[in-house]
Amino acid sequence: MKIQVVTSWNDKLFKEYAHRFQSTYNWPFDLIVYNEDDDMFDKVPDLKKFIERNQHREVKSFKHDGVRFSYKVYAYTHAIENCSSDVDGLICIDADSVFHKKIDEDWVKKHIHRDDCMMTHLGRPSYSECGFLYFNLNHPNTKEYAVEMQHMYNLDLIYKEEEQHDSYIWDVVRKRFEDRGVKNHNIGD
Repeated sequence: MKIQVVTSWNDKLFKEYAHRFQSTYNWPFDLIVYNEDDDMFDKVPDLKKFIERNQHREVKSFKHDGVRFSYKVYAYTHAIENCSSDVDGLICIDADSVFHKKIDEDWVKKHIHRDDCMMTHLGRPSYSECGFLYFNLNHPNTKEYAVEMQHMYNLDLIYKEEEQHDSYIWDVVRKRFEDRGVKNHNIGD
């Protein structure tokens, strides 16, 4: 089983906390970093268009800050769509994570990956914790899920939802897939 890990940060967040992510990252999986201040707009031009269309919106709280959390959504969905065909799973993890213990493919197979599930998430009563997501890239619906997430942003549909932060929108789209019979693995308490 081949696994990759993806995260995103900008230069300010790197200085603030992502440097700890980078210095403690000890997993044996290739790491993909989308740097918001480097070439992310070149890689993901729809992100730039989304920000330009929506940066004027009033933000009452983090729950309504669609622009702030759009970088991560676009990074993760871009990674899902562009992973090489020999990658079986993609771990999406926040840049404020710190690594204490190594995990390997066997650990992922035992605790995270399910052949019959599109994704693994940390469910909570309100909205999922999306600091850690796992996508089964061999599942027939995973790339479709990434496209649906992008549509939510490309068409500004997130602003028709009650909340606009990434965790809420990941759940909105995940539940649509579950309503169609797609299985997901909830590892939340």
